[in-house]
Amino acid sequence: MSTKRIASSGLLAASLLSSIGTAIAQPLTVVELFTSQGCSSCPPANANLIKVKDQPGVLALSFNVTYWDYLGWKDTFGREEFTQRQVRYEPSLGRSGPFTPQVVVNGDADAVGAAPGEIEGLIAGSAHAEGPSLSLDGGKIAIGAGKAPAGSADVWLVRYNKGVIEVPVARGENTGHTLPHANVVHSLEKLGSWSGEATTLPLPAASDGLSTAVLVQTPGGSILAAAAD
Repeated sequence: MSTKRIASSGLLAASLLSSIGTAIAQPLTVVELFTSQGCSSCPPANANLIKVKDQPGVLALSFNVTYWDYLGWKDTFGREEFTQRQVRYEPSLGRSGPFTPQVVVNGDADAVGAAPGEIEGLIAGSAHAEGPSLSLDGGKIAIGAGKAPAGSADVWLVRYNKGVIEVPVARGENTGHTLPHANVVHSLEKLGSWSGEATTLPLPAASDGLSTAVLVQTPGGSILAAAAD
């Protein structure tokens, strides 16, 4: 959380500082890439995610899916829960089923993401859902009061490896290529739910040097709030 300081003197400055408060947070744009090391059309989307991963206000995450493993290469980061996350998105996005690559922004807009500038365009055109305040501090997740669409939202804990990892692929459609991945997700866990009341949840300590993100999200849909360490 950042602190805004007003450098002025007198009672007026003190009054302004009091009214503004100390916590001023910019909403994060969450960019999820569903990708696979066994998919020959995925490398351009991987590269495009790398281009935006350090953009201010962007939380970029790579979710590696499992349904191309049968082509001869088992994705080293693939997990079934990531595949299921993508499957849950498809009805609200108007898709008949999952595909790779697929980029989902804020849970409610998507594109293939492989064309130059495609992810940047999706980010520029995205809107932030009206959601609660969200902070991670002192081993706790603090969610502010607000309106929960449909009565409740899910609270997801994401652990990911911040940065770029390169993986040599020995079999399948990308045989002989080394594929870069940005901010690879290693685990996804539902911690609880948010019903509109101010809520505090324990934040488990991260291990293995992984970074942490928390998402407050309508089931299979819009991301209402996001925070990352």
